[in-house]
Amino acid sequence: MPTLSERDHAVVWHPYTQMQTAPLAVPIVRGEGSWLIAEDGTRYLDGISSWWVNLHGHAHPHIAARVSEQLRTLEHVLFAGFTHPAAVELAEQLLEILPENQARVFYSDNGSTAVEVALKMVLQYFHNLGQPERRTFICFQNSYHGDTFGAMAVSARGAFTEPFWPLLFDVEFIDVPVPGREAETLAQLDTLLGRPDIAGFIFEPLVLGTAGMVMYEPEVLTEMLRRCHQCGVLCIADEVMTGFGRTGPLFASSLLQEQPDIMCFSKGLTGGTLAMGLTTCAAPIYAAFLSDNKMRALFHGHSYTANPVACAAALASLELTRTDDCQQQRQRIEAAHAAFRQEIEALPGIRQVRHRGTILAVEYDPGEGTSYFSRLRDAFYQLALDNHIVLRPLGNVVYLLPPYCTTNPELELLYAVLRRMREVVLNFEPAPTLPEYLHD
Repeated sequence: MPTLSERDHAVVWHPYTQMQTAPLAVPIVRGEGSWLIAEDGTRYLDGISSWWVNLHGHAHPHIAARVSEQLRTLEHVLFAGFTHPAAVELAEQLLEILPENQARVFYSDNGSTAVEVALKMVLQYFHNLGQPERRTFICFQNSYHGDTFGAMAVSARGAFTEPFWPLLFDVEFIDVPVPGREAETLAQLDTLLGRPDIAGFIFEPLVLGTAGMVMYEPEVLTEMLRRCHQCGVLCIADEVMTGFGRTGPLFASSLLQEQPDIMCFSKGLTGGTLAMGLTTCAAPIYAAFLSDNKMRALFHGHSYTANPVACAAALASLELTRTDDCQQQRQRIEAAHAAFRQEIEALPGIRQVRHRGTILAVEYDPGEGTSYFSRLRDAFYQLALDNHIVLRPLGNVVYLLPPYCTTNPELELLYAVLRRMREVVLNFEPAPTLPEYLHD
């Protein structure tokens, strides 16, 4: 009788996967806290929150109970012309804790579509104001905002998007203002802000995820937003990854003195339970769509917009996230990461260690010209899997982004594998003919 992995291989097409050469998928049948349990009983420690979505641990009983209750009450209702308690309560609670300028919540169903909504808000905002020439976005080099067409357009041009380049709208890329390079980025921004076609600036606040957890400081981002606002340019914070405590505070934007006009959320929104996305905006943006003319409305929607079950999961997850216990968990992980960083960052084979909140990224140094070879990434991935740990390296960068329930002994298991990866790097044999691994 075929295994679950074999059955999967016969009928399923997996994301970011060359199906002809990839090994069989690991068959997971159950989750428990920070652990994933395979069909044969093998336990895997989830060091990346299953693609950054899980906040409080797998199969969390509080979220499960709320989802079960909602399923027995109302599973779904169309959200055009109708509403329901969970959607209203979630919007109310989010607006209580988001930056105070955020005034409205627009529901969608994943991170990419949350970004699509934000882009359409900006473009139609200027169209409704009689400024249709403002249609160009400013983005960071190596940024990633999703895989739908608008989200791809405001993301880095790389190998994964190359087949679609002719179909992506033009944007302006500027350098990430990493420490020591802030002045160069501000100068690039100033040059662009003088143009009449600039509409928006979209960014991953403080941490660029798929770029390799590249980090920069809130002070320079605050200054960038201030300069954008002086020129009437709208600012979009893509908090799909950074939201709900990943960077320390509940939102990375909370560390800014100048606030974005629009914010995008998904991933941890439901605690990793169900797919959901939402986009929030400031009152002036919403007001630009109000009119007796129905054509000024935002014509965007999804069949599962504001799904009641997903909203119930988000409410339950938010309830947990706002507890003192969750804050203490995040602070404990942050302290453990800081201690490990101090231990490892000066050792041979380490290029840089980056850390903010519960996110830790180790950039290994295998030598010039080999930093992003897929061969090294695959070696890291396999080493982790052999040690029953789930990681998803980004070239020569290996990051940890664990669920908040991850204990100190479990964190030490993750750190032990990162130490062993340094041994892999020190013995790494360059293969310069291999293609570069651009992003994951």
